[in-house]
Amino acid sequence: IISVVVFIVYIVTLVGNTTINLVSYLGTQLHTPMYFFLSNLSFLDLCYTTSIIPQMLANQWGPKKSITYGGCVLQFFFVLDLGATECLLLAVMAYDHYAAVCQPLHYTLIMHPQLCQKMVLTAWLSGLASALIVCSLTLKLPRCGHREVDNFFCEMPALIKMACVYSKVIEIVVFALGVVFLFVPLSLILISYGVITQAVMRIKSATRWQKVLNTCGSHLTVVILFYGTIIYVYMKPQNTISQDEGNALRRILWMKKCSAKS
Repeated sequence: IISVVVFIVYIVTLVGNTTINLVSYLGTQLHTPMYFFLSNLSFLDLCYTTSIIPQMLANQWGPKKSITYGGCVLQFFFVLDLGATECLLLAVMAYDHYAAVCQPLHYTLIMHPQLCQKMVLTAWLSGLASALIVCSLTLKLPRCGHREVDNFFCEMPALIKMACVYSKVIEIVVFALGVVFLFVPLSLILISYGVITQAVMRIKSATRWQKVLNTCGSHLTVVILFYGTIIYVYMKPQNTISQDEGNALRRILWMKKCSAKS
C-alpha cells in the first residue's frame, strides 16, 4: 500500500513540476523573477525526488533490497547537493516576495535579471561545493566491512553510522555547513516574512490581501514543511527518535513538493 501511494505521488510530482517548468518557459508573460525562481525550484524537485524514489520503489517491489556502491555514492551526493541548494533557493524566494510586497514600486529595479541569475547560480554552486566537501570526508571513513544502510536511501547519518571510527572533523564541518545552509537561510526567511507581515497588517484592501496570500502562501507552506521536517529529524537528539519514525518523516521531504505547489 505504501509503495502504491508513493508511486502515485511521485508521478504527480513529475507531472506537476514538469508542467510548471513548461508553462514558465513558454508563457512570455511569466518571464518574471518569481517564476524564474519557481522553475528552478521545480527542476530541483524533479532531480531530488528522482534521485531517491525509483531506487526505493525498486527495493520495495523487488526480492533484493540492495544498491551498488556507485549508486549509493551518487544518491548520497545528489541528496546533499540538491537539499543544500533548496535551502538557499527558498531564502532567495523569500527575499523576492519581500521585494514584491514591501517595495512594489522599486521591484523591477531591485530584482533585475542579472541579480536573479547571480543569486540562483550562487545557490546551485554553493550546494555543489558543500556536497563535494561532505561526500569526500564521509566516504573516506573506514567501514570495516559494514555494508548495510539502515535507511531507505543513502544519506549522511546512515553512512556515518556504518563507519567504525569517530570523526571530529566531519562533526565540525557538518555543524558549520548546517549553520550556513540551514539556520542562516531560515533566519533570513523569518525576517523577510516578519517584515511582510508588518506590511500586510497595514493593508486595507481585501484584493491586496488576497494577492499577498497568493504570492506567499505556497512558498510559506513549503518552507514550514521542508525546514520543519529537517529540524525535527536531523537536529533532534538521535536517541529520542526511532529509525522508523525518522524514515517516515524523511518521506515528507519529497511528498510535500507536489502538494504544496498544487
